[in-house]
Amino acid sequence: MNFANRIFNITSNSEFNNVAIDIFNYQYQNNTVYQNFCKLLKVTPSEVTQLEKIPFLPIEFFKTQQVICGDNNYEQVFLSSGTIGENQSKHYVKNLKVYEKSFVKGFEQFYGNISDYCFLALLPSYMEREGSSLIYMTEYLIKHSNNSLSGFYLNNYNDLIDTLKKLNAQKTILIGVSFALLDLAEKHQLDLSNIIIMETGGMKGRRKEMTRTELHGIYKASFKVNQIHSEYGMTELLSQAYSKGNGIFKTPPWMKILIRDTNDPFHLLNTNQTGGINVIDLANFNSCSFIATQDLGKTFANNSFEVLGRFDNSDLRGCNLLIQ
Repeated sequence: MNFANRIFNITSNSEFNNVAIDIFNYQYQNNTVYQNFCKLLKVTPSEVTQLEKIPFLPIEFFKTQQVICGDNNYEQVFLSSGTIGENQSKHYVKNLKVYEKSFVKGFEQFYGNISDYCFLALLPSYMEREGSSLIYMTEYLIKHSNNSLSGFYLNNYNDLIDTLKKLNAQKTILIGVSFALLDLAEKHQLDLSNIIIMETGGMKGRRKEMTRTELHGIYKASFKVNQIHSEYGMTELLSQAYSKGNGIFKTPPWMKILIRDTNDPFHLLNTNQTGGINVIDLANFNSCSFIATQDLGKTFANNSFEVLGRFDNSDLRGCNLLIQ
């Protein structure tokens, strides 16, 4: 089935629902891990006639199983941050072009053409390990920005500041992991009022966890910006949601957030109710599109959502996992 063509041309909820049901049926038949999970729940394709009936695979399966459709051929394995070895999630990507199309179309929906921007990446924890899907995406954005000033920065803050001073009126996105942006904010007072500050990731064990409000307040004061943007994505997904401020995220048309009851994972909650975040990422049609994350959040009437933290005892990894 040509799912890629269908998912990236979704224009309505009914189209989304129809494609999601088709992908569920495909994954039930072709993804052994997901099929076995559904069978344990005694869920069969004949029963799944609406979105709410689709089972969501716990994200922990990506740590212990090869979650993939069809044969085991793949082009890339993306690894989560955290301890090297069994604690890392592994996402076996069969077609990198699908990932590229997803993050390009997703980014351009919210921010416009990639070539209009200069991208400065302050992502030390991701740069220091192999297999990061965020690094793959950021490398692509830098390469296609067509701007000689675009690039990565590890801990060389002075070089980053020198680049920032050269930008003038160039539209720029500074994407940084939380702790690195905090280091920069504490050491330097900078007027970045014409630059988009986009936070991703978290403290990664480098600094104590902080509330989003507290952390973003420090960024705003040090960088003289009105809003802090954020990117919500993870190793197990091929799509991203974006926030342009206040921690409120929106998804591209092929991605949807549902909230499950923390006491009953098979019961979905209404808007404005806090629970576990379930993600439907239709771009994941070659692995699993229906994932129950360990993030806590709530949705709103306009299909936006907020990330409020993580379940107790879950690993600290992923993006924007700040306790509110």
